Amino acid sequence: MTDFIIAILSTIGAVAIFIAAIGIIRMPDFYLRLSVTVKAATLGSGLLLFSLAIFFPQVSVTTKALAIGFFLLLTAPVAAHMIGRTAYFIGTALWKGTVRDDLEGMYDKENHRLRSGGGQDAKAEQDGKKNTNQ
Repeated sequence: MTDFIIAILSTIGAVAIFIAAIGIIRMPDFYLRLSVTVKAATLGSGLLLFSLAIFFPQVSVTTKALAIGFFLLLTAPVAAHMIGRTAYFIGTALWKGTVRDDLEGMYDKENHRLRSGGGQDAKAEQDGKKNTNQ
């Protein structure tokens, strides 16, 4: 029964990592590649580490595998967020088929701050600042 669980977990983990690899090739822009890769690779690595913890029942191996999975789950999304934010700040182009850019006009490039409160109020405030500056 344990072998069956290990086989299922490791297969799903390997498929998730394979999907991440395909996502790098198939996605049209940097931001989508980053999103797909981080999500799928984190899930795949976590499942492989969990199957490793089941396969080796020693406490030291299980503890290390779970700690690695925990820190991977904690750090990968934060790192992807910071990479994506930096890419947006330096002007990495969005895909030409992008319908909506929620950060447009919200990011102050002078002090590197993101204004909160999106929607029509922020757009009206931004338009008001543009009109007074002209």
